Amino acid sequence: MVSATYLLMIAVFIATLFIQFWLQRTYARYSREANSRGLTGAQVARAILDAHGLHHVRVEPVPGALTDHYDPMQKVVRLSEPNYASPSSAALAVAAHEVGHALQDAKGYAWLRIRAQLLPAANIGSTLGPWIFLAGLLFSATGLMSIGIWLFAAAALFQLVTLPVEFDASNRALAILKRMNFLDNREMNGARTVLTAAALTYVAALANSLATILHYVAIMQTAREE
Repeated sequence: MVSATYLLMIAVFIATLFIQFWLQRTYARYSREANSRGLTGAQVARAILDAHGLHHVRVEPVPGALTDHYDPMQKVVRLSEPNYASPSSAALAVAAHEVGHALQDAKGYAWLRIRAQLLPAANIGSTLGPWIFLAGLLFSATGLMSIGIWLFAAAALFQLVTLPVEFDASNRALAILKRMNFLDNREMNGARTVLTAAALTYVAALANSLATILHYVAIMQTAREE
């Protein structure tokens, strides 16, 4: 059982590497293709926010690549510097996606609220869970191992709830980009590909966590039998 779950973890890890490679390659490709209207990610983010009455939500650049995110506490859409200033199809897709989270926040999207409530437990679980499990393994304390598994499961639950949040934000983004005529049909295909690749990274993260949990459970069962 342990060897089977170990092989599963390797398979999921390889799949995750492939998805990350595809995302980087896809993002790089459409980052080189300027949109026909010559608009930057920052301009599109601002336009979408204003069109939905979210004038109070700021749009700011943040260092790094693919560091884009929405801060619900500060009410800020932060775009990585390349996407903030770039007129590429990829930049517009990412900017619209992050604005999608701002729209979720403004409309009280249930899954976004649930994810925010799970965040503290997820942070504790992802940080302490593996260490507590390891301590239980070292001291042959299956009770401690079980606690570690449950803590780590909280992180997996957070990742599960993240899926509808991310897919919904992408759907909102694509609908708005089309409705407001920011991208033509060809450019829309590129935006859809970029957001699909990004969404799959969240699926891969969840798969990694679930495979890890199964591996932990298999190890604990083996320890109980010894």
